[in-house]
Amino acid sequence: MYKMCVITLCRRIHCDQSRGQPLDRVFLWRVLFIMAVYSISNINAQIRYSVPEEMKKGSLIGNIAHDLGLDVQRLRAGRARIVSGDSTEYVELKTDKGILVVKERIDREQLCAETTPCSFTFEIILDNPMELHHVTVEILDVNDHSPTFPNDEINLEISESAATGALFLLGSADDPDVGLNALHHYTMSTNENFILKEHSSPDGVKYAEMVLQKPLDREQHPRLSLILTAVDGGNPQRSGNMKIEVTLLDVNDNAPEFNQSVYRATIVENAPKGTYITTVNASDADSEANSLVSYSFANFKSNRNDIFKIDGKTGVITLTGVLDYERAKKHEIGIEAKDQGGLGNSAKVIVDLIDVNDNAPVISVMSFSSPVTEDATIGTTIAIFSVKDLDAGDNGHVDCTIDRNTPFKLQSSLRNYYTLVTDAALDRERVSDYNITITATDSGSPALSSHKILNLKVSDVNDNPPRFQKSVYTAYVIENNPPGLSIFTLSAQDDDWNQNARISYLLDEATVGGSPVSSFISVNADSGVVHALRGFDYEQMKSVRVCVKAQDGGSPPLSTNVTLDIIIQDQNDNAPQVLYPVQTGGSVVAEIVPRAADVGYLVTKVVAVDVDSGQNAWLSYKLQKATDRALFEVGLQNGEIRTVRQVTDKDAVKQKLTVVVEDNGQPSRSAVVSINVAVADSFPEVLSEFTDFTHEKQYNDNLTFYLVLALAAVSFLFITCVVVIISVKIYRWRQSRFLYQSNLPVIPYYPPHYADTGVTGTLPHGYNYEVCMTTDSRKSDCKFSTLGGQNVLVVDPSFTETMQRAMKETNLEDPELQEMVRSTVLKMTEIMLKLHAVNCG
Repeated sequence: MYKMCVITLCRRIHCDQSRGQPLDRVFLWRVLFIMAVYSISNINAQIRYSVPEEMKKGSLIGNIAHDLGLDVQRLRAGRARIVSGDSTEYVELKTDKGILVVKERIDREQLCAETTPCSFTFEIILDNPMELHHVTVEILDVNDHSPTFPNDEINLEISESAATGALFLLGSADDPDVGLNALHHYTMSTNENFILKEHSSPDGVKYAEMVLQKPLDREQHPRLSLILTAVDGGNPQRSGNMKIEVTLLDVNDNAPEFNQSVYRATIVENAPKGTYITTVNASDADSEANSLVSYSFANFKSNRNDIFKIDGKTGVITLTGVLDYERAKKHEIGIEAKDQGGLGNSAKVIVDLIDVNDNAPVISVMSFSSPVTEDATIGTTIAIFSVKDLDAGDNGHVDCTIDRNTPFKLQSSLRNYYTLVTDAALDRERVSDYNITITATDSGSPALSSHKILNLKVSDVNDNPPRFQKSVYTAYVIENNPPGLSIFTLSAQDDDWNQNARISYLLDEATVGGSPVSSFISVNADSGVVHALRGFDYEQMKSVRVCVKAQDGGSPPLSTNVTLDIIIQDQNDNAPQVLYPVQTGGSVVAEIVPRAADVGYLVTKVVAVDVDSGQNAWLSYKLQKATDRALFEVGLQNGEIRTVRQVTDKDAVKQKLTVVVEDNGQPSRSAVVSINVAVADSFPEVLSEFTDFTHEKQYNDNLTFYLVLALAAVSFLFITCVVVIISVKIYRWRQSRFLYQSNLPVIPYYPPHYADTGVTGTLPHGYNYEVCMTTDSRKSDCKFSTLGGQNVLVVDPSFTETMQRAMKETNLEDPELQEMVRSTVLKMTEIMLKLHAVNCG
């Protein structure tokens, strides 16, 4: 306040000095008094500036930043701006310099008319934090108007017999300026008959009267021409002139007289045109033509003729214009009555206006913050607005309300200024925007109201995590699926908006059977589609449990985990496996059934398993082929092979059964097992029969070819060794003949494990091999048997005799040499038999 007073005082002194006028002492004492009071009581007030009218555009009004104690940076950061009323068209805030400047030319007379002092008020508002500062700018008058009369010339008809001291109304001049620049006084051109007198009406209007001071003589001066000049008090002074033409008439010695000097009337401001106001009445003591009185408005104000009308003959005043209580609460009208001789008199009519509630409140929003975050604290300022009602009294008293059931309320710290704040927590997911209706209602009768709708957007805050409908989902996939198969689609919802609701799906790293789950499963981050990266095998893995995280795009992000159980369903992809009887390639396994076996005799049992599960592992057994179908049957569920009738002597010894093991899958898979059954009471009978089985078998041509090739190679090596040995012996024999001759007997030598029973061999197992070869075929057969648990190697006697004959012919009587040849032959035979046994087995 102290600073404001100093600023106002300095500007007033500056303006007075610029116009060359003396200081207004009354104004000076007022300012000093306010400063003194403020220093004692610390009264709070608004900032006030005083500037002259008609300043050029861009002229400085004041340094608002300095006067408010604010930094220029604060003005820019707070987005300082001017709000409220129509004053924004006159001033402009330069936030970069912190000053107020003139935006448009200010005409005090247009802005305030007769109101004084003339000022306008506006508010400067700043955000973050919100501040509201009231600023009043007083417009000082400049002498830019000259006084003007409503008519450039008036005509007066005055009787020559008019008495000295007679008054003649001249009306008033109008000067829109105020104060010292307003109308100051009147002057009249010099003459001998009239003098000028000035008067002021109760509303401060100065008007002139012409007083007769010397009798008139129509014969000497039938007409007089005078000049009335109105002068204002400005510096330099301005003036306006009106010409007065006086015509002298014959005797009319009585002026009209009003029955009352002041008339009063009351009318409502919204009265229609033509409404009766009042009737003025004046009488004239003269007779005949000199007693006729005419009424007219005295020229107190130029705009009265636009509002009121007077009947010149009857004196009836009616309404012809529009009244406005807010512009003028009453009207004072000067009435002039003149007779035909030019004598006149005046009276005054005061018209009081009654206010009518004809102005609805006006809501002016000064600041509105939209959108507002949904996590805004209670008491957050949403908007600041003012309410104005031009009516007076109760008609101008305004109450403001907003819709009920909204999380907002109104606060008012200054008259007709309101702040809209939050009164409860906001939730964008529940209500994303509000249409807040502000209702301003006055106290008139009937009451008038106005509405202002504020559309408030609530901006999103990431306060909702993604949400799944379930905490655990179950998906099913059939084994042996192709890689990349879509298994399941996870879908989460987020009640937030935009980026805060954008969900990404992430696979939680875990291990399944020692391998990372990411090697089995992948999740599309955008769509949530779960893909299998490899084919599953039900026999190795029955299920997979994975954890997927749904994470939104907020900052910080929120997430929710969900469990996905992937159940692997079995597929019939494994055929049954026969565990018994064991199938050993080409070897012959036979089950013996005695001929005395009864019906239902258990021959053997086919045991099979299926690694699949469920109905895919349900096995059934069927007899596909049999030598005698009437002799055997297979249990459908247990695989037991039993006789269905009594065995007879007519039944063949050799029985071959083919059993099919089939699962219950779709499509079904099966395995076939062949079983040899011997119907006999003794083992030799079985052996002789199954030897034929062996001879009937056909073997692979390639294997026989390799066997013959190996035998030929061994034979070649044997013959080579024999030739070398014989050559060496012959050489030694020839050398020894020169030394001595010896006739020692030859003692046969038998190495260990050889028995002189006609059976020779070195194999450690008790098998008797018979090798049969032909010269015209590349095929060979072998048969074996076990006799008495003795291990015997049978060699063809003809082969032994041939070897002995060969040794005799070559004179190989040396026991060591004979043993060497015999060992070589046996090794060769053993190799041949082992190879052939592999072929047979």
